[in-house]
Amino acid sequence: MKLKITLLFILLFFNQFSFAEGLGQLTPSQLIKLQKEQNALVIDVRTKREWAATGVIPNSHQLQFFSPQGKHDAQQWLARLDQLKSSDEQAVILVCRSGSRSGRVGNMLIKQGIHNVHHLSKGIMTWIKTGHKTTPIN
Repeated sequence: MKLKITLLFILLFFNQFSFAEGLGQLTPSQLIKLQKEQNALVIDVRTKREWAATGVIPNSHQLQFFSPQGKHDAQQWLARLDQLKSSDEQAVILVCRSGSRSGRVGNMLIKQGIHNVHHLSKGIMTWIKTGHKTTPIN
C-alpha cells in the first residue's frame, strides 16, 4: 500500500512538472492580466490580410509566422521574436484566428527551449466574441 501511495505521489509530481513546462492556454482576461502585470509580449502570428479584417489586440506585435500558402521560416521568425523580447524570461503570448496556428508555433518554441509560452485559447475570435476591442490595422 505504501508503495502504491509513493508511486502515485511521484506520478502526480512529475505530471505537474511536465504540465508547467508545456504550452499555457489563456482566456482573454488572463491574457490582459499577464500583459499588464508581467509585461507579457503578445505576438499575433496571423497574416496581414487577417490583421486588416479583424484588427489586432491592443499593444500586440504583428509577427506573421505562416505565409498565406502555409510556408514558414522558423529561424528568421525566431530571430525577429528575440528582437522584440526584453529578456529571456519575458512571457510570450501567441495569437492566431482560432488557436490552432498559435498552438503549433507555441509547441515549436517550447521544443526550442523557450519557456513561459502561452497562447490565446480559441484565438482572436474568442477575444472578439467576449467583447474585447481590437486596434485596426491598414
